[in-house]
Parts: sequence; structure tokens; C-alpha cells
Amino acid sequence: MNSTHAENAAQFLADEPRANWHDETLWIVRQKRDKAAANIPEWERLRQQASAIKDEVLANLDVYLEQFEAAAIKNGATVFWAADAAEFNQIMLNIIRRHKAKNIVKSKSMLTEECGLNRFLQSQGVEVVDTDLGERIIQFRHEAPSHIVLPAIHLKRQEIGETFHEKLGTEAGNSDPTYLTRAARKHLREKFLAAEIAITGVNFAVAETGSVVVCTNEGNADMGVQSAPVQIHCMGLEKILPRQTDLGVFTRLLARNATGQAVTSYTSHYMQPKPEGAMYIVIVDNGRSARLANPKYIQSLKCIRCGGCMNTCPVYRRSGGHSYGYVIPGPIGSILAPHTHHYPDLPFASSLCGSCSNVCPVKIEIHEQLYHWRQDLMQHRQTSWLKRMAMKATGIALSGNRRYNTLGAVARWAVAHLPRKLLYLPVNTWGVGRELPQAPQQSFKAWYKTNNPSKKQTS
Repeated sequence: MNSTHAENAAQFLADEPRANWHDETLWIVRQKRDKAAANIPEWERLRQQASAIKDEVLANLDVYLEQFEAAAIKNGATVFWAADAAEFNQIMLNIIRRHKAKNIVKSKSMLTEECGLNRFLQSQGVEVVDTDLGERIIQFRHEAPSHIVLPAIHLKRQEIGETFHEKLGTEAGNSDPTYLTRAARKHLREKFLAAEIAITGVNFAVAETGSVVVCTNEGNADMGVQSAPVQIHCMGLEKILPRQTDLGVFTRLLARNATGQAVTSYTSHYMQPKPEGAMYIVIVDNGRSARLANPKYIQSLKCIRCGGCMNTCPVYRRSGGHSYGYVIPGPIGSILAPHTHHYPDLPFASSLCGSCSNVCPVKIEIHEQLYHWRQDLMQHRQTSWLKRMAMKATGIALSGNRRYNTLGAVARWAVAHLPRKLLYLPVNTWGVGRELPQAPQQSFKAWYKTNNPSKKQTS
């Protein structure tokens, strides 16, 4: 049985200095986002415009996908469609075998992570080198990304130095960022120069032009595509934008919301294969059509993978990305995972504070979707027996005024008089790391009845 988010989070929190550092680091990124947004007077109008464009796409997705395919084929690209991860992986393997390629480089792509492409190709004797620095670090360490934009954010530079010493032969104990970056650059340049196929993700695909757009800060997608004769671009079917003019709305939002930058260092447009080369575009469903057909969860398809909801989420910041167990962690991952995987605990790994929705550049009501998932999971009995009983008991307590008042009085007495060990039993996992506040002498209802200002004025 897989570990739950709570169990994984407990392991992460056992290293309190790391948990504090992770929390503080991501909050700095959130603050950079706020400053970048504040510098754009029309920021909220941009968010509304982006949300409206995505609504238009989802309402006409079949039309725009067909338009995109026709334009891409006219440009000289070959387009494949994959219904699920297994079909996607097989298509990728077939392309690699068709070109008899042995040296393959890949820029960051959450879709390939979602579909387990690296593992599948490795099982077929094909090695793929991740060229994003953070992705290469975790590939060396055989770890999953802990963040969709900052995949190695859970690691300190000393740990990276140890990894590079083991894998690249750098000086033992040297964790200077400049030194490590130069070592990685030398290592990856050899991979680029030998590349026969370059794989990229897709940030945006323009239906009007048949082009794909890839945004990076390291230029590794460009290095791969320009070095290799064959390029493969992998995209979820929701990545479509209708028009070229729509792109500016999203490029203004993406980097600012992700890292606080005005724009990504490289925003690359790919439309045609190189002379004597080949360009493939693989469009993947993998559960997206099911979300499209569900009015309750269709909004999740608007996500542009900026990671802003992770940087602001108090649960993610304190529990770490690996605690979620799903390839996309944080609030957005918690509403994506239950669609195609069995992660019934993730929608409960949230305070429902709404901060994720407040920073979302396309105005997804993430906390509302988390709440909907909780209702659905409870209704279909996919939560633990203990949680169902606790929620049922809570519902009974809150459904009657007399019951509520009586149980409130009992709870205040218990907190004030019972020994601590009886209040913090092992079943009370909420109490781990938390202390109940001092119980008030009376309920708010009782206080208000005595101190009601309007009653005093009329008497």
C-alpha cells in the first residue's frame, strides 16, 4: 500500500531545519511573484483575459485541435495522437527506432513525467538525458521532481555538490554554485553535440499557425533542437491557444507568476523541421477528455503549469513536493491526481485557504475543486473509515442547535480539565505538532447574548 500524504509529510517534517528552509525559500519566490504582478497595472485584467481565452479553447477544443493539426502538417511536421500514457510511450519508442537513434536529449516536460517516458524507454534499452539542470540533478539521484518549475528545490547545494562529485567527478566538498554550473555545462554540452533526437515539452500550441512554443530559462530546449536533426514536441491536448495574438497574454503572466521574472529567458517558437530533418508533434489525452466532459472539474484543464499555487500553499511549503506521491504536487496536483490515479487523500492535503486560487494566472478556483473532490470521495466511500465516521459525527453535531451548544460546552470543559495525554491520543494525528488553544470560559453565543450592543441600546 502506498504511503499517504500525511505519512510522507511527517517524514519531511522530521528534518525541521530543511522544512523551515523549504518553506522560507518558496515564500521568497511567492513574494517575487507579488512584486512582479504589482508592476503591471493591468495584471488582473490579464488574468481575466487569459481565463476567458482558456474558456474559449475548452468550449471549442475539437475545432482548435483539428485546426492546429492541419496547420502543423502544412508546415511539414508529423502529428501523432495518443489516447493514454501507454500509447504515447509506444509512439515515442517507434520514432526513436525509426531513426535508429541512440543519443537522445530532453528538456523539461511534465507530460513525459506524467506518462513515465524515461522509465519506459530505459526498460527498452533507450537512455534519455534530461538537460534542464534541475531535472538532470534529480535524474542523477533517481528522484522525481518535487516542483514543476523548480524540480530540485528540495535539495541544498551541498547535496548537489556530493551528487556531482559522484556522477561528474567534481571536487569533493565543493558546492560553489558557479563551479557546479560550469561542470554541468561541460557535461551537457557533450550530450547536445552528440544528440540525434531532441524531445521537448510544449508550453503553448497555436492553432492558427501550427507552431509550438517552449519557454525555458537555460536555453536547453533550443540547444537540443538546434543540435539534433530530429525534434519531438510532446503536448497535452489542452495546451492549445486559438491565435498568435493570444500568446502575449500568457507570456506576460507565465514567468511573473512562476518566478517573478518579467519573461522567461528563452521563448522559442518551433514551426518547421530543419532541412533534411524531421519534426514530430505528439498530442496526448491521458484522461483529459474525461475532465473536459465533467463541468465540475473542467477548469483544471486551464492550468499553464506556472507552479504559483505551490509557492503560496502553506501545506506544500511545509510538507515538500515528494509527500504528494504524484508527479504534479501541490494544490493543482491534488485536483489532477484523483482523475486518473488513486490518491484519495490529496484533496484533503489543503487548508482550503484559497491562496492558490488567488494567485492562479488563469483564475482556476483550485480550492473550490479541492472541496468538490472531498465531497465526491466521501460520497463514493473512497476515504478511510475513521474519516467517514468523524465527518458523520461532526455533521450530526452541527445539524442541531441544542446538540451544538451541548457538545461545545463538553469540548471546552475537556480542553480545560482533561490530562493532555487523553486529548492527544494516537488516533488524533491532527494533534501532532499542534497545541489546542486555551478554552474560553463561555461560548461566543453566550457572550453575545450578554453583550449584544443592540439589546443594550433598546433597554
